[in-house]
Amino acid sequence: MSKLTKNQKTVLAKYDPAKLYKLSEACEVVKDITYTKFDASVEIAVKLGVDPRKANQMVRGVVTLPNGTGKQVRVLVLCTEDKQAEATAAGADYVGLDDYIEKIKGGWTDVDVIICTPSVMAKIGPIGRILGPRGLMPNPKTGTVTMDVAAAVKEVKAGKIDFKVDKTGIIHAAIGKASFTAAQICENANEILSTILKLKPQALKGTYMQTVSLCTTMSPGVKVDIKTIGE
Repeated sequence: MSKLTKNQKTVLAKYDPAKLYKLSEACEVVKDITYTKFDASVEIAVKLGVDPRKANQMVRGVVTLPNGTGKQVRVLVLCTEDKQAEATAAGADYVGLDDYIEKIKGGWTDVDVIICTPSVMAKIGPIGRILGPRGLMPNPKTGTVTMDVAAAVKEVKAGKIDFKVDKTGIIHAAIGKASFTAAQICENANEILSTILKLKPQALKGTYMQTVSLCTTMSPGVKVDIKTIGE
């Protein structure tokens, strides 16, 4: 067994890996045990008692984090010329159509979110096999296929994220940065957790939200007492 590093020993002295912390306490602890030299992302992992293989138990949604993600979100808007000035004015990083579709076919996917208008979906379909696995395919359910591209861009820049349960029944999402205050992290965590709770499938029998934990990019997970969500 390898020896613990100095930082690992310090971390273990500051929290109990087996303890269930109140959500507000967990947000404080996760900041306290982060020792990266960069501004690490704060991530939440929610284990659900669903079977993602069943369509009626798929959990997917969108949420606007009250304090944003702390990340500079790069947005590409694919639209016709009549919407391009609107998208640019709203703060989109890249705006266009055919030229960007060709770039994506060539392997370029250096963006975080792609927004498009319904009229161009037929052109985007052929690059779905590139965008889909990267989570970049526009979808009406997440508000990324819309005529109001300006509003969509502003929402994404303000902290709107989409989440989806993976094949193991877990939702992973980045909800802030280690530089956020514990209160800001807690507000963001409460917002996404309350949204997930509202999405409980009617077909589900048994416990819906099983475990919740918080961590930063290189920290261990801090377990959250589910009963304290919303406090």
